[in-house]
Amino acid sequence: MHARAARVNSSELDRAVEVLRSGGLVAFPTETVYGLGADAAHPEAVRKIYAAKGRPPDHPLIVHLADSAGAAAWASEIPAAAERLAQRFWPGPLTLVLQRARAVNDIVTGGQDTIALRVPSHPIAHALLEAFGGGIAAPSANRYGRISATTAEHVRNDLGGAVDYVLDGGPCEVGIESTIVDLSGSQPALLRPGNITADAIEEVLGFRLAAAGAASPRAPGMLAKHYAPQTPLMLMEGDLLVELATSMTRQGSKVAVLARSQMQPLLKGITWIAASNDPPAYAHDLYANLRALDSAGCSAILVEVAPPEAAWAAVRDRLTRAVAGSPPP
Repeated sequence: MHARAARVNSSELDRAVEVLRSGGLVAFPTETVYGLGADAAHPEAVRKIYAAKGRPPDHPLIVHLADSAGAAAWASEIPAAAERLAQRFWPGPLTLVLQRARAVNDIVTGGQDTIALRVPSHPIAHALLEAFGGGIAAPSANRYGRISATTAEHVRNDLGGAVDYVLDGGPCEVGIESTIVDLSGSQPALLRPGNITADAIEEVLGFRLAAAGAASPRAPGMLAKHYAPQTPLMLMEGDLLVELATSMTRQGSKVAVLARSQMQPLLKGITWIAASNDPPAYAHDLYANLRALDSAGCSAILVEVAPPEAAWAAVRDRLTRAVAGSPPP
């Protein structure tokens, strides 16, 4: 786990902290995806995040903290349910949405009365937050609406010189964004599924989560179009996928495929990735696989639908939004 963590030395961390304190942008690994970080208490620095990503200014950011004690500076109220979830899942891939403290700037919250907070478990992220000594606002380190970055190379390819410094921690362990739970209202609600499942959260809370509704606060990853490749992407059952891929290649098209089967048709023109049948392993590889298929020069990406079981909820969520955000075939 976190294989490169020991190779990020103190001079690299010192440089990253220096960039953050001077109002610059630092990309850094978390256990979920790479984040594009700025000093969350520095509005002009945070605006650079929006500019670098091409992100709408009303789309809120997650503030990353070194420990749960730091939440008191950002949230006006921390309900008992939030404390229980933080005790169980922080550090880790869980984001909690709470009522914001009065001093928090609108640029971090998208103008809302809520704030999204997370304590990441990645040792480089933790070391950076400890050394920096404050909150770091950080969405995923990629162009807005596109496939999230799970390696430093992805970050550099997407954002180039818009990032002042990149901490390279190797591939991210989880590979998809954090679970987001809204605790700002009367009933806790699941805003975004992730590696920590709804069942695991409900076991801690002792009651069922509500679904996101019209009154829920805006949160990262909730837009219908997100995580999208630039190649048209289609979701379909495995048998139909093979049939369509075969038909398209016979008509002279190049086709990219992400399936949970090793049974690749023996035809030229198909770029085939056989994904894992294990939900966490599939999620870990998802964005890297989509990026590889997106760069294969094909006319379409065909993806086998994820199973209906609850363990696949986060993968289904990402794929559905990726289809909506990709160009029409």
